[in-house]
Amino acid sequence: MLVMKGIVKQFPGVRALDGVDLDVRAGEVHCLLGQNGAGKSTLIKVLAGVHQPDAGTIAFNDAEVRPGSPIDAIRLGFATIYQELDLVDGLSVAENIFLGHEHARFGFVNRAAARRAAREVLERLGHGEISPSAEVGRLSPAAKQVVSMARALSHDARLIIMDEPSAALAHDEVANLFRIIRELTAQGVAVVYISHRLEEIREIGDRVTVLKDGRTVAVGLSARDTPTSQIVSLMTGRNVEYVFPAKADRAPGDEVLRVEGLSSPGVFSDVSFTVRAGEIVGLAGLVGSGRSEILEAVYGARPATGRVVLDGQEVRRSVVGTVRHGMGLAPEERKAQALLLDQSVTANITLGSLPGFARFGWLDRKHEREEAKRLAEMLDIRPPDPERPIRTLSGGNQQKAVLARWLLGSRKLLLLDEPTRGVDVGARAELYAVIRNLAEEGIGVLLVSSEVPEVLGLADRVLVLREGTVIHEGDAAGLDEHGVLDMIMNGRAA
Repeated sequence: MLVMKGIVKQFPGVRALDGVDLDVRAGEVHCLLGQNGAGKSTLIKVLAGVHQPDAGTIAFNDAEVRPGSPIDAIRLGFATIYQELDLVDGLSVAENIFLGHEHARFGFVNRAAARRAAREVLERLGHGEISPSAEVGRLSPAAKQVVSMARALSHDARLIIMDEPSAALAHDEVANLFRIIRELTAQGVAVVYISHRLEEIREIGDRVTVLKDGRTVAVGLSARDTPTSQIVSLMTGRNVEYVFPAKADRAPGDEVLRVEGLSSPGVFSDVSFTVRAGEIVGLAGLVGSGRSEILEAVYGARPATGRVVLDGQEVRRSVVGTVRHGMGLAPEERKAQALLLDQSVTANITLGSLPGFARFGWLDRKHEREEAKRLAEMLDIRPPDPERPIRTLSGGNQQKAVLARWLLGSRKLLLLDEPTRGVDVGARAELYAVIRNLAEEGIGVLLVSSEVPEVLGLADRVLVLREGTVIHEGDAAGLDEHGVLDMIMNGRAA
């Protein structure tokens, strides 16, 4: 159905694509893999008409095409679901789904028809509970992902590109996503699927293409039969073992955080726990169980009742207050909640520690740049240019910059919400080591992740959440993935 040959795309100072090839068959799920910065996002933006290639050809159903804009791509039958969702928060669900191809009659938008059609698409996705009239900005990240998928389906596309579609979805929602994908491919629709979760590739993929440093290093591998070690080696150029850093043998230090009776009506209730110096505490639960909201409440970004005691002192919960007390948050939605997209990597890294770079009321820019460069090198943020606008970096490298922000200054507690979301397998191992090293240095870490193996592999102690309530608390060593999932899904405490 689709053949891309020799695709080249050059940006100032960066050759993002250097002769990439990709072929996709009708009715298949073709997985596009590669580390952050390998060129995946640039390639799909060429296909989606966002970028124009400098060289190469694109053929669709044996006819050469060149999408000059996103509208051109949609008219050709290409629909794209981006990792960073391109929804308009101030519009309704129905308005977002049919944005650009509204239901109109005699020049007027027929809102009732749009709502009916939106409900049909949402029910097809298994999410009829989402109201077509709801304002998108008030939806959860998972619900926004569903709306973005509904928009793609509304175009009757023949080729759907999905960039990390499961990143914000719970386990049962991922199963529903795969059901929809199988229905689409059975109708002859082709799907280009990008994910850093290799277990998903095994389950849903047919063939695999691997990119590295803007070049194609493998085309058309079997998703089910190719050994994981071979895929990882192609992606990274080296062998990566799927192991977490060894946990400390020593006991954790003094209590750094105490949460007592924390409640937010309709979200979570009566949550109590502690975090000690040098200890990593993980929160496991489905999307919507209150995990991220608990972190926001502890950080002072969400109203809640109850007590938050940091290093023996009750904290007046405001973002400014908690940061001054030595707390830092790496939020789930980095673009909306953490980054100044038009500012440099340096400015984003130093944002939480500006007083430390001030002399007589003026910023010491040289010191600021030196510290940002040191952290960028430590976390291997690519491209290695701290003065680049951060919006030009891949999602994983943006996430590294958010984490780097809280490595500056004296931090007692770090709140990490999905710290490896959108980060490739090679970079994950590096981030795991950084998180463990921070704990070894005596920093307390409160961690949220949708991936249960990640919670168990990193955390010393785990809290299992269900519908806003802690149903289990215990050492990670005494739990396994199946046991945690059983508690989450069935509500049975261990």
